[in-house]
Amino acid sequence: MIFSPVEIEETVNMFMRQKLDVRCITMGISLLDCADSDAKKANQKIYDKIMRYAGNLVRVGQDIEKEFGVPIINKRISVTPIALVAGASGEKSYVEYCRTLDKCAKELGVNFIGGFSALVQKGITPADRILIDSIPEALATTNFVCSSVNVGTTKNGINMDAIKLMGETIKKTAEVSRNCEINGCAKLVVFTNAPEDNPFMAGAFHGPGEGDAVINVGVSGPGVILAAAREYKGRPINELADGIKKMAFKITRMGQMVGTEAAKRLGVNFGILDLSLAPTPEVGDSVARILEEIGLEGAGAPGTTAALAMLTDMVKKGGVMASTNVGGLSGAFIPVSEDEGMINAVKQHSITLEKLEAMTCVCSVGLDMIAIPGDTPATTISGIMADEMAIGMVNNKTTAVRLIPAPGKKAGEWVEFGGLLGGCPVIDVNKFGCADFINRGGRIPAPIHSFRN
Repeated sequence: MIFSPVEIEETVNMFMRQKLDVRCITMGISLLDCADSDAKKANQKIYDKIMRYAGNLVRVGQDIEKEFGVPIINKRISVTPIALVAGASGEKSYVEYCRTLDKCAKELGVNFIGGFSALVQKGITPADRILIDSIPEALATTNFVCSSVNVGTTKNGINMDAIKLMGETIKKTAEVSRNCEINGCAKLVVFTNAPEDNPFMAGAFHGPGEGDAVINVGVSGPGVILAAAREYKGRPINELADGIKKMAFKITRMGQMVGTEAAKRLGVNFGILDLSLAPTPEVGDSVARILEEIGLEGAGAPGTTAALAMLTDMVKKGGVMASTNVGGLSGAFIPVSEDEGMINAVKQHSITLEKLEAMTCVCSVGLDMIAIPGDTPATTISGIMADEMAIGMVNNKTTAVRLIPAPGKKAGEWVEFGGLLGGCPVIDVNKFGCADFINRGGRIPAPIHSFRN
């Protein structure tokens, strides 16, 4: 493939001035063959297999960075949901499984390892229940492990028993880890329609339908899309949309190259390329600032949902044109603590929790990295979760919740998570309760349009 001097200059500008990067290369590893009735043997099998497959992951990522000049910010691992592996052991706690994953991550030098997970969209097995009960201690006593629980799908409806349980688990996790370097809730996400090939944390896991090992890549370019939006200032929306789509195409080509090369060097298959606009706390790397450049006075202003819908759709269209491997989430993340512009929007009261919920109807992935008052009842957390899960179920899309109750903090106060996780103001929560609704339990049936066979 031959590139013109103009294309080369454009690509250099993307990296040097517009913060384009490969946000993560994530190796997915199946642990299904590591199940054992002896927990000690199972953990040894898990350790050995992860170390065997991912032993060169960090080095390969660093080599590609140097040779291609492409920043690769995170090297990560995802594994089979541990509830599917640990159930054979008969153990009453899966904290040791979590510590085994943490040990692997530390020795390998990866940023995070995901898969301390359970899939409970239609029912909760004893193994699922043990894993969920283990989450608070597991996340408080490890540094690199991320956890996720899928509580609903469009095909199965929403498991309200699991919703109630996860509200209580989030509340307990926040309390248990209140003095930890990273609040455990920042590493815990609850899904509807969770994808099995998502490379982004905290929701990454290696689905049971995947192969033995695979490389998934997440590419992020809010700064590049912001630059594209500036080029079309004052021009009709359809022209702006076309410009964003073309830029997403170029970003995806770069990600395809990195993913293919990483998979080849590691001797595994290339899975998917997730083209998501995933922001960071750095200035110039914000989805909220793109929305403002499109013409909004602040993220959350009237027109925000429409602008975000266009942005998300154009990113997906550009990506699909450039690669046959597009998957995962692929859209626009709108986390609060990880987006400098979104933090500012909360500070100036242009955005609320309810507006964020409305925005998730048209983008990936949901209510993400949002600090709420520490005294928020568990049933209220479950209610917020249920609303977000319903959006995913009815619209046949992935939605998720990563709420962080901040112990001792009230709305408007600042809470810090550190590093890439950033910090943010605590956002106000509706004071009216929903305990009677949540305590009913049961299951919200699947919507009528789910019956498509």
